[in-house]
Amino acid sequence: MSLPDSPRHPPLPRALVLVLALACGVAVSNVYFPQAITPLIAAGLNVSPGSATLVATATQLGYAAGIFLFVPLGDRLRHRPLVVSLLALTGVGLIIASTARSLPTLVAASVLVGAATVVPQILIPMAATLVGADQRGAVTGTLLSGLLGGILLARTFSGILGQWLGWRAPYLTAATLAAISAAALVRTLPTTRPPSQQRYLALLSAAVRLLRTEPELRRSCLYQATMFAGFTAAWTSLALLVTGPTYHLGTTAVGLIALVGAGSIFTSPLAGRRVDQSGPGRVNLACFAAAIAAAAILSLAGLGGKLGFVALLSGILLLDIAVQCGQVANQTRIFVLPGDRRSRLNTAYMTCAFLGGTLGSWLGVHAYLWLAWPGVCGLLALLALTGLTAHLLTAAASKPATRTALICPTEMK
Repeated sequence: MSLPDSPRHPPLPRALVLVLALACGVAVSNVYFPQAITPLIAAGLNVSPGSATLVATATQLGYAAGIFLFVPLGDRLRHRPLVVSLLALTGVGLIIASTARSLPTLVAASVLVGAATVVPQILIPMAATLVGADQRGAVTGTLLSGLLGGILLARTFSGILGQWLGWRAPYLTAATLAAISAAALVRTLPTTRPPSQQRYLALLSAAVRLLRTEPELRRSCLYQATMFAGFTAAWTSLALLVTGPTYHLGTTAVGLIALVGAGSIFTSPLAGRRVDQSGPGRVNLACFAAAIAAAAILSLAGLGGKLGFVALLSGILLLDIAVQCGQVANQTRIFVLPGDRRSRLNTAYMTCAFLGGTLGSWLGVHAYLWLAWPGVCGLLALLALTGLTAHLLTAAASKPATRTALICPTEMK
């Protein structure tokens, strides 16, 4: 079956959208499940907990590199062989990680896993190409629900499984899931026609060029980089808080906390419909405000006890909702830009987002080591406030142009 990119598209079958969403979740989970088992890795490899967080940071850095190097191929190659090949490479990296006997080996394998597991960033723009503009926000939101489900449930899966069977078990299980996903996509992924015949180096340079020439792309990149940096700062440090002297819990508790955050996956389709109705700006504003509120609530988690734990659960849920809905708004903004450039736009966008996430992870751990949990919450609030300030300044700058366009439309042509 061939589904070329054309002006009119039939609705995608729900079963196919579900398979794509599940594949996104399985793939992206490889970036996040190490966050819950860093204390187990530290004990297993006889390194400090702070050093073990390098595994999570290296995976995110590899993911950013993979987005830049591999996602542009979504505009150049047919999606089915590209996606299946990347899943196979992911499985190889996971197996190497599961057999690592030292931290440097595990960190190197984590970079490989992160670089290869960029399948969601190929499937999401592909799905946006296969549907009409009136469905794009909803379909994007559904696939992002699968993406966020993988992000959140990955910590549950690895925290519980690692507590029972050791830190190597999540890596072996993830390798098996990657193989199953590859087999499912071989059977269900439609044949697509690449929208571009440009050379690979030209595609790579296109991402940088688009950042320079598309202000709406830069806007989405900044918004998501700040939000995602706060998100990774909180989650990378959360395992240290929960397993430390404040709560004295195991990695299973980290996984169960992630289950609470999993409730946010149901907000993505709602956010997508809201974006379709009123545009992404209002959703961004609400998300920044929610992230700042989440930082305030999470600050109470440092008190410990029942009140602190309830605050931890509530704040994490609100933060996850804010980040996920912001992702829907930001990605929809770039997907409506003209031209068959969605993979290249997504490359620039997600590279910036995960560079922000990598920096946030590194800053979060150091904020925790220097200032304990209040330092992490302050960092989250500062990052969200930075994005909110940029959003308000952009909105204020656009108002005079809008009024001028209404008064003197001929002068704006």
